[in-house]
Amino acid sequence: MLDRSTRDMLTPPAHGEGDGESWLISYLDVLTLLITLFVLLLSLAGNGLAVQGSRHGGDAASLISPHAEAAARMVAGVGIKPRQDGLQPRFSGLEIEGVSVDEGQRGITLRIDDNLLFQSGQASLTAQGREVLAGLRSVLQDFEGEVSVEGHTDSIPIATAQFPSNWELSSGRAIAVLRYLSELEVPAERLRAVGYADTRPLESNETPEGRAANRRVELLLHQEVATQ
Repeated sequence: MLDRSTRDMLTPPAHGEGDGESWLISYLDVLTLLITLFVLLLSLAGNGLAVQGSRHGGDAASLISPHAEAAARMVAGVGIKPRQDGLQPRFSGLEIEGVSVDEGQRGITLRIDDNLLFQSGQASLTAQGREVLAGLRSVLQDFEGEVSVEGHTDSIPIATAQFPSNWELSSGRAIAVLRYLSELEVPAERLRAVGYADTRPLESNETPEGRAANRRVELLLHQEVATQ
């Protein structure tokens, strides 16, 4: 009969509670390394295509497979969403006094102060207004989506034979801008005009500064992004 010390020597050591799952740690480490390598390869491939596209005068983005782009987004954890990605850089160098660029959920907005386009209470474009819109010509011609011309006023009522209310004034101004953009050969089928009167203010109408900010014309550039 074996004594206690001998039995202890012959008995295999007991495993801890987590020892049986220790292989999971190595598996996750390998998986993390593979994902990192995959992202790195995609990045290198994208840089190579960019160089190739610049050498041949082509668009590098068009050389990237949609499947590779989708895979990269999935690895990054953002998925595929209908956004306006890629539009903002087109306007980053746009510097026209009185024109601001804003990006929101609806698309890219080019906001123009109304004093650059019209005289008070009028809907006929001024010479300066035509010049401002002409400066946007190439941008709008190259854009392939819809352009919504939106007129806005302050809350001060207007009542003239031509414009019984701010609805007619804001709509008339939007139409005047649309017509001139059409003359600049921006495709008419991509243009539309909307008048909002004073229903969408940017600032309070209680101050002259606020009312000036609310009197504006906005060009909303919206492009549907296809989802995979």
